Amino acid sequence: MMRQALAAALAAAASQLGAPAPAAAPAVRAAPRGTGKRRKGRRITPLPVSRTRWLQSDVETARHMASQGDLSLVGQLARSLRRDGVYQGLMGTRTEGLVRLPKRFSGDPEAVAYLQGSEGKPGHFDAIFPASELAMLDADGIVVGVGLGELVDLDGVPHPVMVRQDPEYLRYRWWEDRWYYQTIDGLLPITPGDGRWILHLRGGRVDPWNGGNWESLARAYIEKEHSFFLRGNWNSKLANPARVATAPQGASEPQKQAWFRQVMAWGINTVFGMTPGYDVKLLESNGRGYESFRQTIEDCNREFMICIAGQEVTVTGGAGFANANIHATIRSDLIQGDAEALAETLTSQALPWVLPEHLRLVGARAQVAWDTRPPANLKAEAESLSAAAKAIEDCRSALAGEGLELDTRAVAARFSLPVKGDMNGDGSPDDEGAQLPGPPPDMRLPASTMPEETPMPEVAP
Repeated sequence: MMRQALAAALAAAASQLGAPAPAAAPAVRAAPRGTGKRRKGRRITPLPVSRTRWLQSDVETARHMASQGDLSLVGQLARSLRRDGVYQGLMGTRTEGLVRLPKRFSGDPEAVAYLQGSEGKPGHFDAIFPASELAMLDADGIVVGVGLGELVDLDGVPHPVMVRQDPEYLRYRWWEDRWYYQTIDGLLPITPGDGRWILHLRGGRVDPWNGGNWESLARAYIEKEHSFFLRGNWNSKLANPARVATAPQGASEPQKQAWFRQVMAWGINTVFGMTPGYDVKLLESNGRGYESFRQTIEDCNREFMICIAGQEVTVTGGAGFANANIHATIRSDLIQGDAEALAETLTSQALPWVLPEHLRLVGARAQVAWDTRPPANLKAEAESLSAAAKAIEDCRSALAGEGLELDTRAVAARFSLPVKGDMNGDGSPDDEGAQLPGPPPDMRLPASTMPEETPMPEVAP
């Protein structure tokens, strides 16, 4: 509006002065709806706050701050957790193991080929969404309850790359019902699915920080760290037992001091020649206070295992320990839940804008899913399909002798066999594919044209 008013004013002034009217401004085309302006790959956040010592009261403070929408202390706690080896191993197994499971793509053939690859060419999904970044985004969702990813343009890369951002700088304004991100340039509003921001809400839509397990992990981490240092202090004090030097009753003060100096200089292979009345011995502790620290550390490790893996049997190698893979270490329903949440986030917020931008196809649809079924289940499923097929053949042969015909579709439904042409719950054939979130229906565009809104009217001269 301001541009149109300014152009009109300039045209009026030119007509009064007898000068030729200025040329009309070129038509302005609005950016595609919902497409955020991406940035180049540079750091936008301040340097992270380094905390090396935590107290249990800090967990309470973090809770109060999170309730007000400030996740700075929660994010710092989540980063400190990575200093613990047990936490790192368990969380790495759960997240790194998940994102490297086999992926399944569905949707438009052109979009699936672009993401998955075809004819020996690698797909672009792993390049756009690096496994390491997805694993950290998944970990943020598990621990903090919310994770943030950003699609960034890198020099020399023809497609955007997702970068996980630290949740320490996330802010939620409840009176606006909107998320912001603290940067060196100030607060940036977050619009999930605008072509730049990806907001992974693993802990819930309203207050996701209440759905994260950061509180239980932080309490165990702080208690374990304190016990670890106290145990080290205990060991350093009692590793060298006290030396006791005894002088005879009638020894003079210079004799006593000379004797004590000899005992103080006690080193390796030291030999004392003593006359009657002199004695030397070691005073060692027979206390059992160290067991308290050891038990506390074991309890905290068990807290990590149950909170992250969902159980401790297969982690510790007790009864029921099977193969050393993600399905044997992490509870299967946790793996499935993580996979479904992460796939839903990428399908709804990232793929609808990445695909049209690079395929030049408005409405290009695709969705990703991770195959979280254990290998043993795949074998059992294959065996059940083989048994069902044999049963159908046997029944068909038996009925043919009686002049009867087997209702194959009914048998397939009984054994849950997928049959092309089956009807979905809404009455549509299942081979048409599910309706995926994304822009409007397909429309071919020239290679140089991007999805755009209706252009603004040109300014009249």
